[in-house]
Amino acid sequence: MPTILVVDDEREMRKLVELHLHQAGHHVLHADNGEVAIEIVQTSEVDLILLDVMMPGMSGFEVCEEIRVFSSVPIIFLTALDAKTDLVKGLKLGGDDYVIKPFTAIELMARISAIFRRAGIYTKTDQYKAGIIEHDLIGRQISVNHAKIQLTLKEYELLYIFMKHEGKVFSREQLLERIWGLDYEGGTRTVDTHIKTLRLKLGEQAAKYIETVWGIGYRFEVLE
Repeated sequence: MPTILVVDDEREMRKLVELHLHQAGHHVLHADNGEVAIEIVQTSEVDLILLDVMMPGMSGFEVCEEIRVFSSVPIIFLTALDAKTDLVKGLKLGGDDYVIKPFTAIELMARISAIFRRAGIYTKTDQYKAGIIEHDLIGRQISVNHAKIQLTLKEYELLYIFMKHEGKVFSREQLLERIWGLDYEGGTRTVDTHIKTLRLKLGEQAAKYIETVWGIGYRFEVLE
């Protein structure tokens, strides 16, 4: 089980990232500042660092520079959109990749899986299979009965969440918040519309996996 160190001074952001990582089967360590992060890397086996750029005290760039003195552990920067122009500096200091906040769980896990694959570390998150549906996370590709299908980004994210949480009932509001975000001004009919088109693209047999739970929302379950 790969170990990932999450370094972020914002407690809620750490909790959110840690939740996604735990659900994907990773062992998670955390630090709320750069000094603690450096100490953890010096004393523990860490396979990857998710490192916030903007932190009080030592910035993420300064932390990366210090770590590179003694370790080549992969580092993915977590940065706000307005700090994107600074990332060239971070990559030159030894960072391996970056994710811009706010990001989706799908994007984060894809970046992590890509880093691990390059490092020769393979995880169970690289592939998902449910009935006749196969999901290649690295290639962001969905196949039904071994035939590739093309999905929009929102359809892809819906199916990812369903497959990852098979059997769990999601309300329309939960799906809207997870995929469209808290700032989305549209209504829950958006969810219904996207699920309708997703079912059509999956085909009659696989579409049955997405069950409407009347009065609540939807559940994904393979009933074969």
